[in-house]
Amino acid sequence: MASWTRMDPVDRRNLTITGRHRAVTGPHVTVEDDVLVIITQAYGPRGDNLVGISGVEFDGHPAVTLAIRALGRDGLVHLSPIHGDGRKTKPFDIPAGTRCELLCPVSGQPLDFVTEVGDGSDARYYAIYLTPQLSQGSMVMVSDLWGHYHSRIIDDFELISAWAARHP
Repeated sequence: MASWTRMDPVDRRNLTITGRHRAVTGPHVTVEDDVLVIITQAYGPRGDNLVGISGVEFDGHPAVTLAIRALGRDGLVHLSPIHGDGRKTKPFDIPAGTRCELLCPVSGQPLDFVTEVGDGSDARYYAIYLTPQLSQGSMVMVSDLWGHYHSRIIDDFELISAWAARHP
């Protein structure tokens, strides 16, 4: 597991939001209609594929699948790969605000911790990597609190989710 300090993972002094979203898209992130960001590749902490392993789809796009542990139970959660889309399946009833342990459904390893969310909740971000290189520069940061719909996409060290929020 990577050992990152609990700090902002974005080098904000060197962050540039270019607006050239097609220039930073690759086979792992697709931009449709200039506003829809879709995760097409995702990897766990060991490099295992997380997209399309379940057969579950959202609007024709294969889900990103994670294993979770919460409330003494475990199961698979299938997340919409469309950034900002809160749809997901759940294996059992989970009340909002429940902390979940996030795991790779293939290896069973916990996802890598990235940072505290810093929005006043006690949520923490964990990494879903966008490339097999498992780089902090290309990842989706997902919250470990059920119902806490804050996630961030970083690609080529650009914070795409911030750009997308400013360009509706």
